[in-house]
Amino acid sequence: MKSIIFLVLFMSTISNYAQKTIPSSIEKEVKKALEYYPELKDSVIEIRFKANIKKSTMQARPKFGSFFRSKKYREYVILISEKFKISDKEFSTKDIPSDILIGWIGHELGHIMDYQNRSKWNLIWFVLKYLFSDNYIIEAERAADTFAVSHGMEFYILKTKDFILNNAEITPSYKLRIQKYYLSPEEIMDIVNERDGVIPESATTVN
Repeated sequence: MKSIIFLVLFMSTISNYAQKTIPSSIEKEVKKALEYYPELKDSVIEIRFKANIKKSTMQARPKFGSFFRSKKYREYVILISEKFKISDKEFSTKDIPSDILIGWIGHELGHIMDYQNRSKWNLIWFVLKYLFSDNYIIEAERAADTFAVSHGMEFYILKTKDFILNNAEITPSYKLRIQKYYLSPEEIMDIVNERDGVIPESATTVN
């Protein structure tokens, strides 16, 4: 009987992650982030390390071969830089604290949620605007943060921002980039309060 129960649980695990390719060194973090996105259960997502990603630590995008397919049959890839440099110090991405890595991956899964909602022509237009419009980069990155927080990942997203914004080794220019393109901690809490139906104290004050 125990063997049957184990087999059922094992097959259930395979079913949940059969469509995902995950490096073993970050498997725990990726699976934790995926728990917050049940909508991505059947999505084909490959996560792999890359020697270097220009101006970024992670990058989520549709696979080129599936770019023109319908939403249902698209496949996605999340590229993770093997190392990244902050100031003059080089970090190995896989050695980043677990909670920070979960937040980072959760943000990239937010991008995939955004892509899934787009038609192929809308997605093409999205890519063109992302490549050539700084304002649209801001819109896209804030949308990914919003997806992550709306799915309950605020603890990890806030941890990731704290890791960057309050790290003395990180250059001011890098911090300014994060502040420019992504949601602030205050905006994140506004989304959490709205999601949970919390009325701000100022709104209930009677003069």
